[in-house]
Amino acid sequence: MSGFGDAQELLQDFLTEATELLEDVDSKLVELESSPGDTGLLNTVFRGFHTIKGGAGFLEAHALVEVCHKTESLFDLLRSGKMELSADLLDIILAATGEVRRMFGEMHNGSQPSAAPSDLIQALIDAIDGKPVGGRSAQPAAVAAPMAQAHVPSSPSFDASADPDGINWNALYSAVTGAQPSGAGADMPDAMEQAQMVTDSVSRQSAAAVRARPDAPAAKPRGGASSPPPKENTIRIDTSRFDQILNLSGEIGLTKNRLNCLRQNLSQGQNDEDTRRNLDLVIGQLDMLVSDLQAAVMKARMQPVGSVFKKYTRLARDVARNLGKDVELNIIGAETEVDKSILEELNDPLVHLIRNSVDHGVETPAERRAAGKSEKGTVTLIAKQAGDHIVVEISDDGKGMKPEVLRQKAIEKGCIAPDEASQLNHAECLQLIFLPGFSTKTEVTDISGRGVGMDVVKTNIQKLNGRIEIQSEPGQGTRMIISLPLTLAILPVLMLRLEEQIYSLPLSCVREIIPIEQDKIQYVSGKPNLVVRGDVLPIVNLATLLGREPSSTDKVGVLATTGQRTVVLAVDSLLGQDEVMIKPLEGIKPKGVAGATLSGEGLLVLVLELRELMEGYF
Repeated sequence: MSGFGDAQELLQDFLTEATELLEDVDSKLVELESSPGDTGLLNTVFRGFHTIKGGAGFLEAHALVEVCHKTESLFDLLRSGKMELSADLLDIILAATGEVRRMFGEMHNGSQPSAAPSDLIQALIDAIDGKPVGGRSAQPAAVAAPMAQAHVPSSPSFDASADPDGINWNALYSAVTGAQPSGAGADMPDAMEQAQMVTDSVSRQSAAAVRARPDAPAAKPRGGASSPPPKENTIRIDTSRFDQILNLSGEIGLTKNRLNCLRQNLSQGQNDEDTRRNLDLVIGQLDMLVSDLQAAVMKARMQPVGSVFKKYTRLARDVARNLGKDVELNIIGAETEVDKSILEELNDPLVHLIRNSVDHGVETPAERRAAGKSEKGTVTLIAKQAGDHIVVEISDDGKGMKPEVLRQKAIEKGCIAPDEASQLNHAECLQLIFLPGFSTKTEVTDISGRGVGMDVVKTNIQKLNGRIEIQSEPGQGTRMIISLPLTLAILPVLMLRLEEQIYSLPLSCVREIIPIEQDKIQYVSGKPNLVVRGDVLPIVNLATLLGREPSSTDKVGVLATTGQRTVVLAVDSLLGQDEVMIKPLEGIKPKGVAGATLSGEGLLVLVLELRELMEGYF
């Protein structure tokens, strides 16, 4: 049949489960490369593919069944000990999982998947028959060849041509995404564009599992990169969390009934001390229940970071293998929970940072030997909760970064003036990589290509009300530290007043509150500045940022940080801290306004985005 007709609900269930199984299979396959004899991993992989094949057969997705069946046969030979896993054989298997992922995309769009490339099917058949695969034979375990050294794999689905650096981005794009060019020699983007396509495609796949929707757009024809699936709009929640929400809802309902009774008594003139005391007690109880319900709902949105992190093992493996490197990705703290929306938005920066660590940080085996290191490099991804924030660290044991090299590159690229660059210390030089337009093609990067850019990574993290720090020592490696709020639904803010209007500023960008004393203001080039603990900081009037005439009344200073700059934000008065739920402004997006909320008095309060307000100010 050409489509799935009335089987849409079954299709949704299949894609939900099968996509999660495939992600787990990919992760386990990378583990198998370093532990090929682990029968537990082999059995898990076999069961995963067997389950996918069974569901595909029920939906009459014959092309998917064929790929799954042949790949499953390989897994059966491996787990029975009749064949040993080699790096070349794993390349073929990962190419097959990429093809399965491509077929999931077509099924998501409501179409039966098209057949896999004949050369991929033949490669699977040859592997099952023990014929040479990628230049090595898949022989019985007793005479199996040792694991191949990292090299550029020859993907069965792609022209094996490589770029001048010897990196087959066609093969990498095929293995990771499952998208195919129209044939060998077809017009494809250059090597650098393909490198970015790989990163972008992995980002889209890792952001969310494929979810089937009847109103999904029509599938695009094969022959190019597949369209990205929409972001996941479902979430899996433990039933115990729902039970807690249900119980709290019931308690709130009873409290509401009690409030209605007290309101009726007051309306009938019953205004004695007992009634007022009972009213206070019920309002206090309602406040507590609403807070508990709010916390329970927020907890229901929390998801373990491991659901996304485990997908990076294949990304690191594929990039490393195509660069001729041996890199292991270690994940620590996979059980740490964070708001689902933050987890999705964090994916793209993490994909770029992990790829950077493998590309630019970890040396080649020869370079590591010369430096007295083990040939295998290590990239470590850590997640942990620190108070009301989540901290994510990406570190490597590579060559690190040299501050002087970064300083010179920044000057060459015109990112910073020479006199300003000469005053930067070690930590400030490391921060130069976040400047727009900064590049270190020859000194730091092994691949001379276009990338997302560290400035974009930092901007995306700042949009999540987070911050990123960098630590690096030459020869010792680099460490990126990302700090993010656990949730975006409830935002801690500082409430402030400008004339008669109330605004709020996210606490994540507020360092402290200081007085602005007129006799201590210093003017540099006609602009006011304030010396705070030895640092000369510019005074920025909030009214000026908002396009209003600043008043002449005394101001309070909010020491605020945006990007690499700290300023003294001058406001009329402060109203204290609060926690608010941000509502987007439908249909409009004023510059520097993240959204709106309501004060306790029911007044509209705009939530400011200082980074955007400050753009172009200096």
